[in-house]
Amino acid sequence: MRIVDSHCHLDDPRFAADREAVLDRAWAAGLVSLLAIGTGEGPPDFAAGIRLAEADRRIYATVGVHPHHAGKVTEGWLDELRALGRHPRVVALGEMGLDFHYHFSSPEAQREVFLRQLELAAEERKPVVIHTREAWAETIALLKQVPPPAGGVFHCFSGGPAEAEEALDLGFHLGLGGVVTFPKVGAVREAARRAPLDRLLLETDAPYLAPVPHRGKRNEPAFAAATLRRLAEERQTPVESLAEATTANFERLCLRYTR
Repeated sequence: MRIVDSHCHLDDPRFAADREAVLDRAWAAGLVSLLAIGTGEGPPDFAAGIRLAEADRRIYATVGVHPHHAGKVTEGWLDELRALGRHPRVVALGEMGLDFHYHFSSPEAQREVFLRQLELAAEERKPVVIHTREAWAETIALLKQVPPPAGGVFHCFSGGPAEAEEALDLGFHLGLGGVVTFPKVGAVREAARRAPLDRLLLETDAPYLAPVPHRGKRNEPAFAAATLRRLAEERQTPVESLAEATTANFERLCLRYTR
């Protein structure tokens, strides 16, 4: 069985003491690849994911500015992202988007930084990893304004069937993680059941949002197997078939851009 965790924050300080053991558990659980999200602590360091990917060929990376860090960008940030985005281990840009829940950066800064990254993705023909929280309508509007030609994924998808349809109509994949195992997310599970199999990606968002039965603990890539089992149950499909399909989806979306 081949599993890919299409979204994890391996650079997080919570993995500092045992990162190698975390990776060993991931490979033992059937994972064949991980996508290390390279937003880190935000500017000026854009290479957090690249450092991990350079150390292990099973790890790929993104580069980007998380909406929480939009207010930290300085002159030249986009040129630096452009250069790092051409690194051979970088397969997507992000995570990027809008987050109007925490307001760690102003809405104006978030919109500007998101738009510039979408333009860069269009220029470089890279898929994008989208973060949206309490900003769905505006996120969709901006994606329609600057549609990424290489598509991408709505990370940690937590909407229902209507939101899923909007994302799918724009050519996006749905990133499904631990949230689908939570007890009060019927709309999310319904969207996961209805979505075409070739548009689903498995993710953890580790160290955040650990799935049941690990909820409340530090999440890690090996726990993707628990989400996979619940998703297979919801879709009434064999676990092995779903693992292979989501892995193939990741490879088709992202790995065609590796050099």
